[in-house]
Amino acid sequence: MGRTGTTRRRALMVTGAVAAGALTGCSDEERERRRTHGAAPDAARDAARSDAALRRRLAASSGALRDQYDAVIAQHPSLAGQLAALREAVSEHVAALGGTTRVAAPGAIPAAAPAAVKTLVAAERRTSDAYLAALVDAEPELARLLASIAAAGAAHAYLLTKGGSR
Repeated sequence: MGRTGTTRRRALMVTGAVAAGALTGCSDEERERRRTHGAAPDAARDAARSDAALRRRLAASSGALRDQYDAVIAQHPSLAGQLAALREAVSEHVAALGGTTRVAAPGAIPAAAPAAVKTLVAAERRTSDAYLAALVDAEPELARLLASIAAAGAAHAYLLTKGGSR
């Protein structure tokens, strides 16, 4: 019984040591969870504020672009057919970001229709570049939306230049 008793005691000691280690691990994990859990609401709140500010800024940028489309269409009604779908897409980008209001009136619109379209091309590129730059600061869900809008802006610039020449 000596050898069986020793083996049994060792087994109990090992079991006890494992149990103690597991309990300590649980308590360390619990402390870590409490420590990080307390910080998580602040970090989440900061991220939400940052995303909201980014959305407002970019919605205003797209709003200015939409308003520029409106001004070009008002000054050059002959371009309405060519620009209406692009203008509508830009308006949808504003809505997707939660923006709805008008921004300041765009600057002077060139008297010649081709020059007016060139101003839209430049505005589309600037806006697209702003969305691409904002990807770095965006949370994943917002980043996907921004990438999509940036790609749409690049496509609009293409359609206004190459696509319109056919």
